[in-house]
Amino acid sequence: MPRHVIRHGKVVGDIWQVLVPRDGEDVATLPLPEGPLAVSLAVWKARRGELLARPGPLGVRLEPADDPSEVVADLPRLALVAVHFPKLADGRGYSSAWLLRRRHGYRGELRAVGDVMRDQLFYLARSGFDAFQLRDGADPHAALPSLRDFSLAYQACADASPPRFRQPAPGATSHA
Repeated sequence: MPRHVIRHGKVVGDIWQVLVPRDGEDVATLPLPEGPLAVSLAVWKARRGELLARPGPLGVRLEPADDPSEVVADLPRLALVAVHFPKLADGRGYSSAWLLRRRHGYRGELRAVGDVMRDQLFYLARSGFDAFQLRDGADPHAALPSLRDFSLAYQACADASPPRFRQPAPGATSHA
């Protein structure tokens, strides 16, 4: 069964193959599949030149301990940066998203992957994610409305909407 993701507020088929080596696998000898390919940071660092020379879209998958600044020079070449959430309680991916969007200006697809649940989507989007691969077994169609769970936000974030405290009070008039 094809995998689906939420991208830009719509459920779409996932075109990406992801290459993350298992423990003990040699990143230098892993076969690189054809087509859109996202690789772990370890594979990217070991085979960057080879990956950049191949046709097709490229992406990198970051783990919680990976430093997003390690791919900053290559962000214009990356169509996808996937940030892995290995468990619900690990929030480091929110910081990675904010850094990639706000500090480093990444404009490509920023995807949350791993233990990603419906209840997180609004907050993930506020942090800069525009695509979501939900945990296994979750229905992306059922999760889609959660992107609009709240009409106001009280904190500033990576998305462009101003927090509530920076908006005029309802019914307020300007005295210019």
